Amino acid sequence: MKVWSMAACLAWLAFACRMHAQTLPSEPISIADGRVVVSGDVSGTVGTVDPGFFNLTDYDHSALRLMRVDVSATVNAGDHFAVLGEVRAENLDELSPYALFLRVKPWTAHDITIQLGRVPPTFGAFARRTYPADNPLIGYPLGYQYLTSLRADSLPETADDLLRRRGLGWLDRFKIGNQTFEHGLPLVNAFHWDTGVQMHAATENNIVNGTVAVTAGTLSNPLFHDDNNGLQYAARMEFRPVAGLILGASGARGPFVSAGAATAAVGEGHDREFTQTAWGADVEYSRHYMLLRFETIVSEWRLPVVSEPAIAVPLRAVSTSVEGRYKLAPGLYVAARLDHLGFNDVHGTTTTAPWDAPVTRAEAGIGFSIQRNLLLKVSHQYNTRDGGPLRRVEPQTAAQLVFWF
Repeated sequence: MKVWSMAACLAWLAFACRMHAQTLPSEPISIADGRVVVSGDVSGTVGTVDPGFFNLTDYDHSALRLMRVDVSATVNAGDHFAVLGEVRAENLDELSPYALFLRVKPWTAHDITIQLGRVPPTFGAFARRTYPADNPLIGYPLGYQYLTSLRADSLPETADDLLRRRGLGWLDRFKIGNQTFEHGLPLVNAFHWDTGVQMHAATENNIVNGTVAVTAGTLSNPLFHDDNNGLQYAARMEFRPVAGLILGASGARGPFVSAGAATAAVGEGHDREFTQTAWGADVEYSRHYMLLRFETIVSEWRLPVVSEPAIAVPLRAVSTSVEGRYKLAPGLYVAARLDHLGFNDVHGTTTTAPWDAPVTRAEAGIGFSIQRNLLLKVSHQYNTRDGGPLRRVEPQTAAQLVFWF
């Protein structure tokens, strides 16, 4: 079925939902005098085939061909304690736990909270906007979704081994560690929340707020049970000096390589040495009908030195994203995003090249609110990959219908 036929089906479904809007919940469902609150969202996305695997996620689903259902609940136990949870299903797979944590508010007079369990992301700005209703477009920024060739459980033996896998993050393996073909990892994983302890605090007027966390795994590979002997430490600060302006900065560091892969490479007791370190900066500015956002992420992974030609420097990736949205009329907007993901050079036997193939993405689209909580989006996307066997320019079109309550 061609994408425009699928988009027509979505438009028809949207019209049908609009005609029967009175039967759809428009607010979160409150139970037991507000002590239990249930909310959710449903999104259906149809798009053209992605032969270059530019939009593949670590769930092995394309972000442009996806049915997603989220249901979340909050159980309030007085002024100081709440339990929050969420389950998710993609493409009608079985429900999987996405979030489950205890929120503790020690003092009602101060904006300080402590969260324990599978907690919201600490690092970055877009990580807080991954729900379809919060994303003005359909695709994701490259830094949060694009799969590099790097893996935590399967390691290259030499620089040549790494360079041979450029642009193949959708399915690869290396000589050391796990020999099963699997997808690589993004800079920051937008599809799994962290597991650990998190604390958030803000000033009374919320001009300054900050979050710190200690969690399992790392940004690119968040885990429920850690696979090495270390923890990740992450922090984020936000500054709101004037109305409409948000300045943010994030940092994180933790052991990246699994204990099994590190032992296979250099013996036992070294897995804490091979870390992912990341820094991020972001700006958001809104005024009248306009919203502008900028975010950059710098991530470095340190891998074991095994054989010559060695990977003698940390593998660095830099993601830069600029997006904007403009409201043309009530319920109607246009949006665009420009992305680039680049990599530092490594020296092989006969060549020096970026350790993975650089990628650029441009996406533009429109959104129309059929009702307050029913949104139809259509976008067109161009992806280019500078290197690797799947080097191509790939135009893609998608339509998405989002309902939330």
